[in-house]
Parts: sequence; C-alpha cells; structure tokens
Amino acid sequence: MAPDRAELRAHLIGTMIAGDVATPRQNNLLHFRRMAGGDPYYQFGLKFDREWTERDVLAVMVERCGVDANPMHLYGDDTIDPDRTLDALEAMGDRIGRAARDRATVVLATGHPATLTPLYEDVARFLAEAGCRVLRPADGWTYQVRDWRGAPEPRRLVYALAGVAMLVDEWGRVQHTHDPDPMEAMLAELAAAGVDDAGKPSVWPDLAIADHGWAGAAGQAGIDTVGFADCNDPALFVGAAEGKIDVVVPLDDGVSPQHYEPMTAYLLACARRAAARG
Repeated sequence: MAPDRAELRAHLIGTMIAGDVATPRQNNLLHFRRMAGGDPYYQFGLKFDREWTERDVLAVMVERCGVDANPMHLYGDDTIDPDRTLDALEAMGDRIGRAARDRATVVLATGHPATLTPLYEDVARFLAEAGCRVLRPADGWTYQVRDWRGAPEPRRLVYALAGVAMLVDEWGRVQHTHDPDPMEAMLAELAAAGVDDAGKPSVWPDLAIADHGWAGAAGQAGIDTVGFADCNDPALFVGAAEGKIDVVVPLDDGVSPQHYEPMTAYLLACARRAAARG
C-alpha cells in the first residue's frame, strides 16, 4: 500500500531524505560555485543558455529544492523542502503515467546505483508491464575515467535486470558517476542505428528517467527527462529552470535503499492514477 501524502512527508523527514538533510551547506555552496564557474563535472552534460552566478544558482535552489535562502549561511547542514519533494514526485508520477498509457519508448539510468537502483527497477518494471519499450543501448560500452591521482580507470555500462543503466568498474562493482558520457554513448548508438522517413532516429526515447549526467545528457539532447537530484547537485535544477529538464525531484540521494520504498510506492501510485485517466 502506498502511503498518503502526509504519511510520506513524515517518512521523508524522519529518514532525512528531505527536511533537515545530512548534506553540509559548505558542500552545497562549493558545488553551486563550481557549476556556475563552468566545471563540467558539476554541469552534468548540460549547456546553459545564459551565464549563472553563484547567487543565481542559490536562488534557483531555494525555489526548486528548498535550501536555506540565507546567503550568509555558510556552514552546517542544509535543507530540502519535503513539500517540494512531494510536488515533484506527483509531477513525475503524472509523466510516467502518461508514458505508460502511451506505451512509450523509455530509457532509465542512475549515477547512484548503490542507493537508487531498486527505485528505478520498480519504475522500469511498471513501464514494461504497461507495454512500454525499455531500451538498452550501448550495453557493454567502456571508457576511461581518472581517479584522484589522475590514473586511468575503466568503466563499463551495464544494465540491471529490469533495464536500468549504470556503470561498473573492472571488478564489476557499481560506481557513482556525474558523467554525461554514458548517456551520450547510448544516444549515439541509437542515432547510428537508422533514421525514419523524416530523417529522425527510427528508435529514440520518448522519456528518460535518470539522474546526474545521465539526465543532463538526455535533457540536452531534447528528450523529455524527469529525474532526481540532491541539494548539492544544482545542474538539473538549473536545467529545469531553462526548460531542458521536465521534472526534478529534490532528495538526499545517498540514504539506505530501503528508505526509498515508501516514496517509490507513492510515485507509482501517482503514475497508475495518471495512466488510468487516459
């Protein structure tokens, strides 16, 4: 049974998915500054239409995520507004429900596989059961990243059983990533597979459900994109402000996986209602 809104709100606060979160304010401000300064690691593959100052980014994060609005709050913990989380979950559920109703073609991917994979898998199964096509392009694609010492490390794109893309290292261990490169590789493979009579890729996602650079690259490519982002990951929120990302759910993306289960149930309940509305 899915919780109601009040029950889920209490759960989000109690597990620190939203409300007073464990993300340090100084880390948030550092990431806001680096994103505004053009650091690709914090821009998630998005190319912004205007220059953003650190103060501009803070204003977006206050509006869309619910971080503390006081620019002089420099240290300590920060906040995510649970009502913004709930509103965005409902909007995401509506978009997923429309995809289910339309039997859309979808891609799902996560840069936080250690914590968010079960959530994505439940969504992927819901969509597949509704008749959607869950794509798995570029399975096995590899590239090199650099570790903290600058040494190269291989990464490989793999899919969970339900069709959720993620990265693993050479030993098969799942890996956190901000990189847009894997989603760009997925879309490049689809684009190279052929075009229709209108010159568009014959197989192309109607919807991407993702986070980090996976979501940023999809939104930058013009795909309808919904995703999740922490309060220290401003790029997707800024992308939403520019109209490149459709829905961003603010949450702490690093809590224990089981704590997301009520939230997932709520999201899918919203999706089922939207699908049933026709």
